[in-house]
Amino acid sequence: MSEMRLERDSLGEKEVPASAYYGIQTARAVENFPISGLRLHPGFIAAIGTIKLAAAEVNMGLGLLGTDLAHAIIQAAREVIRHRWDDQFVVDVFQAGAGTSFNMNANEVIANRANEILDHPKGAYQPVRPNDHVNMAQSTNDVIPTAIRLSALALLPGLTEALDALEDALDAKAQAFDGILKSGRTHLQDAVPVRLGQEFGAYAVAVAHDRERIIRAGDNLRRIGIGGTATGTGLNAHPDYHARMVEKLSEFTGMPLRSHGNLFAAMQSMADPLELSAALRTLAATLDRIANDLRLLAS
Repeated sequence: MSEMRLERDSLGEKEVPASAYYGIQTARAVENFPISGLRLHPGFIAAIGTIKLAAAEVNMGLGLLGTDLAHAIIQAAREVIRHRWDDQFVVDVFQAGAGTSFNMNANEVIANRANEILDHPKGAYQPVRPNDHVNMAQSTNDVIPTAIRLSALALLPGLTEALDALEDALDAKAQAFDGILKSGRTHLQDAVPVRLGQEFGAYAVAVAHDRERIIRAGDNLRRIGIGGTATGTGLNAHPDYHARMVEKLSEFTGMPLRSHGNLFAAMQSMADPLELSAALRTLAATLDRIANDLRLLAS
């Protein structure tokens, strides 16, 4: 039987595996939401780690977080970004709230690792505390929407590069097949003559249009609302925190991010991620249609 440690919160006491970097709030969430058995995507974990890293640097720069604590948090967050602690993010992907359990999972992992770096035991949460230090000037309500945007943006280049390659391949076939005459069909019946290259050229254009839709939708994800804290007012955050976070996250991700402009809207609305989701569904429909055409016409 594995060794356990006893942790306490406002609800009482609970045992947590002694080796775990997550803590009591994460353990409660695992018990409360045993829904799918699916864990967080590694890209999402890295995005949360990046936010915690940026927050520690910004709060240190503003004189709100001590240098020793900040450096320990920064080191721990960098380890999260490098996926060293992916196995410590144990909350199910389906859980109630706006991602509170995800945020606390990250806060506890980083706090415990930071304390370990400072030669303090896991579970004591001294001198680094999950809420007061790792989550300083943050709320689940601005961290999770920002993490959704950052993780999606990080994955998009791989998709658009693949779509570029697919478009090129279809266009090459369009040119190679341009001299082949065949019967165009409507309702599966022969209709009028077309060139096979024309059909493949249309496939290439459809993929190109879908790629453009995805790029346009992705651009809207670059406007972030980190710093709005719990409701959009920015309560408990320094007046300069939001602007500095946008700059720091742009630096760390290598992506040109910008302020959402309205921090209330940034956390109230999922319209931007939904727009990207719609573009991806459109691409899926296009690829399904092309695949069905090839299957049918090759039979």
